[in-house]
Amino acid sequence: MIVVSNTTPLIGLASIGRFSLLGQLFEEVHIPKAVFEEAVAAGRETGGARKEVSAAAWIKVVKVKDHLAVEVLLDELDLGEAEAIVLARELKADWVLMDEKKGRRKLDQLGMQKIGTLGLLLKAKELGYIKSIREDLDQLRMKGFSISQPVIDAVLMQANEK
Repeated sequence: MIVVSNTTPLIGLASIGRFSLLGQLFEEVHIPKAVFEEAVAAGRETGGARKEVSAAAWIKVVKVKDHLAVEVLLDELDLGEAEAIVLARELKADWVLMDEKKGRRKLDQLGMQKIGTLGLLLKAKELGYIKSIREDLDQLRMKGFSISQPVIDAVLMQANEK
């Protein structure tokens, strides 16, 4: 299975101590250079993602080839999102890890499969890697992730925790 990630799921899972779930769920996670820069080199985030992304042997940093496609997407998306989508197309990825609304809409337009941080937590619970996601959702909100109450309610319902 080929998986490409944008920055936010990496930061989100690292911020709540669940980064290792990515390694458990997927054999490898590919990230474009811009996502690596956002998560590690640029220091946009000072918490766990910097250390986790650098240390994870299953994270593969890949250079995007089609720079023109990235440039076209920059009208709508930030560089990390644009490179993640282009890399996913180049690798014929099965899944793209993306939380941002604009990026998710673009993936829908392109007919590409997506999953976000909350979906990853649900999948981890379904597979028995975690017992409950309620505390994780609370932690994400406390770390500044914008998750509406209706979304939390729906996720908890889906996880049989409501």
